[in-house]
Amino acid sequence: MEKQLYPWHQKNWQRLQKMRKSLPHALIFHGPEGTGIADFAEIWAKTLLCENRQGEEPACGECSSCRWFEQGSHPDYQRLTPDALEAESDSGAADGEAGEETAGKKTKQASMKIPINAIRQLHDFVNITTHRGGFRIILIYPVETMTTEASNALLKMLEEPPAQTFFLLVTNQLSALLPTILSRCGKLAFPLPDKAEALAWLEQQQVKDAEIWLAEQGGAPLAALEASETNLNAKEHALLLESLSAPRLAILLKTAEQLQRVPVRQSIIWIQRWLYDLVSQRQADTIRYHPRHQQVIKQLAPKADLQRLMAMVKQMADRRKTAEHPLVPRLVLEDMLMDYLKIFSG
Repeated sequence: MEKQLYPWHQKNWQRLQKMRKSLPHALIFHGPEGTGIADFAEIWAKTLLCENRQGEEPACGECSSCRWFEQGSHPDYQRLTPDALEAESDSGAADGEAGEETAGKKTKQASMKIPINAIRQLHDFVNITTHRGGFRIILIYPVETMTTEASNALLKMLEEPPAQTFFLLVTNQLSALLPTILSRCGKLAFPLPDKAEALAWLEQQQVKDAEIWLAEQGGAPLAALEASETNLNAKEHALLLESLSAPRLAILLKTAEQLQRVPVRQSIIWIQRWLYDLVSQRQADTIRYHPRHQQVIKQLAPKADLQRLMAMVKQMADRRKTAEHPLVPRLVLEDMLMDYLKIFSG
């Protein structure tokens, strides 16, 4: 999918236009996955470098700068991403934010971290004269995937920012960043789009059952589009939901074995959303993520021990922070499903 400004990006685009004469040297774009934030950041970088930009319009796409940018060879632009996401981008991933569900061998072997060497290599880049005498731009996505050493190295650069250099940092987990980095950057929030706006866009893309797909992806329209088109891991997802609907020890253990090829982070997200709906049904008589399973959740929620349910919700948030660490998927999933079973054990 070609990078584009989506309807829900327009307000932030206008905000940046107003800030253009007083841009901070570093900006953090933050918000949920599946909404095109990384695409927005690349379009903004390309526009800042464009030699023919007009008013509030995006980059012209025709000047030398734009052609270099599109070819990935602009001398005043550097993009740092983990090797795993770079591999997905090279193979034609749609949004740059949907890598959590890619299970290709190449991606599994590639690193999901941005190492300190990647930051160190920026020193040569920022200490030479810009090619056209204008800006140089460094885009880092997802910035929360930097190692501790890389984060500290970046911090030193932010403390003494090089002249004519803009840092664009993109994250889906603002709370995962060092407070010292947060304090040295401007911030621009990208909330989930309005439901009606997201549905209208999905219907323009001719997505059938758009409302259901949008709900299952937490209101993120690009994630909903990708899920509707690829159905990646759909069989495994359905199997997990079936097991969660009727929690029994033997079934849950078998499910853990059958889902061991699914990335740990994806399994965590699936279970996390199911738990949120149980809590929401219990407390507000409504659900968000699973309209296809509304009746099952309505029957199951009153049987859950609320204290244990809330404890597991918190535990899942902690698990998500370490999901990219080397783990044995089957054992992690077994552990989560055993915790889930305890919610209904009386």
